[in-house]
Amino acid sequence: MLAVVADVANAGHAKPLTPGGRVVHDNHGKFTAGPWKPAHATFYGGRDGSGTTAGACGYKDTREQGYGVQTVAVSTVLFGDGAACGGCYEVRCVDSPSGCKPDVAALVVTATDLCPPKDKWCKPPQEHFDLSMPAFLQIAQEKAGIVPISYRRVACAKQGGIRYTITGNKYFNMVTITNVGGAGDIAAVSVKGSKRVKWTEMKRNWGQVWQTGEDLTCESLTFRVMTSDHRKATSWHVLPADWKFGVTYQASKNF
Repeated sequence: MLAVVADVANAGHAKPLTPGGRVVHDNHGKFTAGPWKPAHATFYGGRDGSGTTAGACGYKDTREQGYGVQTVAVSTVLFGDGAACGGCYEVRCVDSPSGCKPDVAALVVTATDLCPPKDKWCKPPQEHFDLSMPAFLQIAQEKAGIVPISYRRVACAKQGGIRYTITGNKYFNMVTITNVGGAGDIAAVSVKGSKRVKWTEMKRNWGQVWQTGEDLTCESLTFRVMTSDHRKATSWHVLPADWKFGVTYQASKNF
C-alpha cells in the first residue's frame, strides 16, 4: 500500500518559507555526473530479472519499488557496506567487438545488491558490475559472459517523492527509504516526531534500511535525508500520526 502525503510546514518549525509558504529545501544545485572509469561486467539471474529483485540493499522487490530490473550488484569496493545502494551508474560496453552489441547507447542501472567477494571478479580491489541479465543483454552478447565496460555515476531520475516504509515494532523501528532522486544513495537520515521525539539520527541497519530504538508511534513523522553529495531533503510530516507498520508513505518532493 502506498500513501502519498504532502510535506507540511508550520510556524513551529525552523525551516524557512517562501512568501507562498513552500518549504525551502537544503538542496544546492544538482547532482553532477562523475568521470568515466574502466571496469568489467557480468550478469546474474534469469532473462526476466528473476533472482535479482532483492538482495543486500534491503529492497523487498525492485520491480514493485520502482527500480525495475535495470539493476546491478556491485563489487565490495563499490558497495561500501551499503553506502552505494540506490546510486545510479551509466554503463557502456567497450573494446570487445565480439562481446559488445554494436551501436548501442549506454545503459543506466541502479545499485541494488552486492556481488559477493567470493566471486573472483568481485574481490577487492576490483571494481565490477554484475548486471541483471536483462540489463546485460541490452549492451552485450550473452555468449560473451564478461565484457569490459566504462562506467560513471549519474543522477537518478525518479517520479514522485521519496518513499518511507517502517517495519519492526515500537521499540525497534526499521525504515526502508526508496525512490531517492539526485545522487540516489543515502549517507545519513534523521527523524523527528510532532510531539516528544526530537531530531534523532538514525543508523544504517543494512543497505537502505535505517534503524532507531525511539518509540515513533502516535506522532506524525518528518525525515531528513542526506545523500553522498551532502545535499539534503526534508520530508515534513510525511507519515501521519496514525501511520501503520508496513505501509509505504510517499513525500510530495524529492531531490
